[in-house]
Amino acid sequence: MTGEPIPRAAAPRRDYPGLGEATRVWARVAALSFGGPAGQIAVMHRVLVEERRWLGDARFLHALNFCMLLPGPEAQQLATYIGWLMHGIRGALIAGILFILPGMAAIMALSWIYAVWGEVGLVADLFFGLKAAVLAIVLQAVVRVGGRALRNPATRMIAAASFLAIFAFGAPFPLIVLAAALIGWAGDRAGLATFRGGGGHGGAGGPHVEDAETLLGAESADRGDEHTAAALRAGLVAIALWLLPVAALLILAPGSVFADIAAFFSKLAVLTFGGAYAVLAWVAQEAVGTYGWLAPGEMLDGLGMAETTPGPLIMVLQFVGFMGAFREAGWAAPLLAGTLGGLLATWVTFAPCFAWIFLGAPWMERLRRNASISAALTAVTAAVVGVILNLAIWFAIHVVWREVIRWRAGPLSLELPVPGSIDWAAAALSALAILAVFRFRLGMVPVLAGAAALGVAPRLLGLA
Repeated sequence: MTGEPIPRAAAPRRDYPGLGEATRVWARVAALSFGGPAGQIAVMHRVLVEERRWLGDARFLHALNFCMLLPGPEAQQLATYIGWLMHGIRGALIAGILFILPGMAAIMALSWIYAVWGEVGLVADLFFGLKAAVLAIVLQAVVRVGGRALRNPATRMIAAASFLAIFAFGAPFPLIVLAAALIGWAGDRAGLATFRGGGGHGGAGGPHVEDAETLLGAESADRGDEHTAAALRAGLVAIALWLLPVAALLILAPGSVFADIAAFFSKLAVLTFGGAYAVLAWVAQEAVGTYGWLAPGEMLDGLGMAETTPGPLIMVLQFVGFMGAFREAGWAAPLLAGTLGGLLATWVTFAPCFAWIFLGAPWMERLRRNASISAALTAVTAAVVGVILNLAIWFAIHVVWREVIRWRAGPLSLELPVPGSIDWAAAALSALAILAVFRFRLGMVPVLAGAAALGVAPRLLGLA
């Protein structure tokens, strides 16, 4: 023996953040997730890709492509999927649940205020300011993601065609995605190199260079059959937790408002392809005309709450469930009935989202190594950029103008702002936020805080 200390074995390399650190970041993402899917995707890209560098654009867009194909709110499912990539089932549950909690709490509080007083003025002013800041963040995300994902003329043409199809012709999003995937797949099978690793995905040309610089390496999610089996078990548990309460209500309390809420919103959970806006008109029609849960115009009030609070826009369904149970349950405690109705609507809306992620995520990770599938997803990435641009323009129109009209000419269908309905306060606040983000490169938190303060200032000063 030489008396020299025996060296310790090298600690295994950790290629993803610890669960505690990730939880704190997911809480921050959830608190800042304003502005509907475009704003939420922008915030996640800003925090996870730009600031933390936990994953590169390739993995982020791959995950987004998968979530865009699923029914339900794509931004919440994107958070759940990325949480699963880093920390498996626990990470997915933490990311997905935290993404929902701020909006769920805000909508519930506003539903109580609305039911009792019918007035949410100061809160609406606060969120009014936040929407202007989120608009700037959304535009920044479009510029950044588009600049990195659209790397050749073919991907730029797909993005442009995707934008025109959804913005001008109202084409269903699943159809746009399917067409883009077929173009990419056919191009690869024909031997074209256009979609091989050129649009943000690793393909035959190897993994995207930016992913090699991130903490979330390509191997971190490929943890073998045991990891896949755990995800499948979790998916089946999520389906059971979704359907068993629905079945119990239909059997034990048929015809009750709670059974109607469980059944109706469960149907929506499997039909909300293309985002919340695709089904909100149907929800309004059924909630007002068929069930009588809402009075005419109240759906717009609930939509305004959901648009200006953090979390998925589909959280408006909690307001619908609340008001339905509040009015129809016939209890001596209508606020308690409304609370239970809102929570039930939220449960049957989001429990399936976790099931879709757990059941599909392992297979999507394996498909990353297939050259033809990777080429198809590269084309889908380009199409998704066009869709995000459409969401950004939709959001901008509804932030800056108070009224919009639908103009149609044959197959052409455009949602256009009414010029005389411009909200000059919103326009000025949005311009300041855009200037702060693009010219002065201020961080997301200072921009959001400043915009929120300017939003409530007129009411606090007695000028509202």
